[in-house]
Amino acid sequence: MTPRRYLAGQRPGGAVGQSEYRVLRPRRRDAGNLNERVPREHARIPNVRNWAVRDYGNRVGIWRIMEVLTRYGIRASAALNSEVCDHHPEIIEEAGRLGWELIGHNQTNALRLTEMDEAAECGAVRATIDRIEAASGRRPVGWLGAGLAETWNTLDYLAEAGIRYICDWVNDDQPYLFEIGNPPLVSLPYSVQTNDVPAYFEMKVSVPEFEAMLRRQFDTLYREGETIPRVMAIAVHPFVTGQPHRIGALDAALEYICSHAGVWRATGWEIVQHFLAQSVG
Repeated sequence: MTPRRYLAGQRPGGAVGQSEYRVLRPRRRDAGNLNERVPREHARIPNVRNWAVRDYGNRVGIWRIMEVLTRYGIRASAALNSEVCDHHPEIIEEAGRLGWELIGHNQTNALRLTEMDEAAECGAVRATIDRIEAASGRRPVGWLGAGLAETWNTLDYLAEAGIRYICDWVNDDQPYLFEIGNPPLVSLPYSVQTNDVPAYFEMKVSVPEFEAMLRRQFDTLYREGETIPRVMAIAVHPFVTGQPHRIGALDAALEYICSHAGVWRATGWEIVQHFLAQSVG
């Protein structure tokens, strides 16, 4: 396989997660710091504060991220809750205009595949993909599960629904094939390290530290990319990185990354297609 350096356009220059939380779905009272859900039986609703924080991403943050990515010629592969198609069609329209790829990310982050029985899980996968196709005009070929959650049946359901690549398995820096599906599913690198949610909420990094993380990640993968293909995924969420005091970290990191020669600013599907062509060759 020909060595190539990738900057995955899956969720920005990595991944943009476009999420939809309904106002009645509870999260911990301190979720602004921990981003954890609470069990339904212990819920106190409505949880306006934590819902509103996330709705900021849909109303304001996503547009900041779009502006930054466009400036660097990056088309994101946005992991999309399909309910966004109903509540924010203007986001879907603009993503299409910008040439973004939309990949499945459940119907909502409020309900994960591991919280359903088999029939409901299969139906949720199909409904997610069908709704995004109806809204955007293109059927998704990529998938990132909400919470990266899978059951023993998930990959089979995804393959049957026409999904070609999965981003849940954060265990490599280059794509690889699963022994599931016909044609086989591809695992595309994603990250829970260069990812704003765990970085800010769990690792407690500062904005300058997050920018530094992205630069260090890139420096290592770029050096290794001289001899072996590497994919760098940057996962950002509009309600997090789209905040005015955080957007500069993404902007500065992308300016640094894109100043290097040979960086391919690709969507997830473009990377998978290149990988498959090289594998067959």
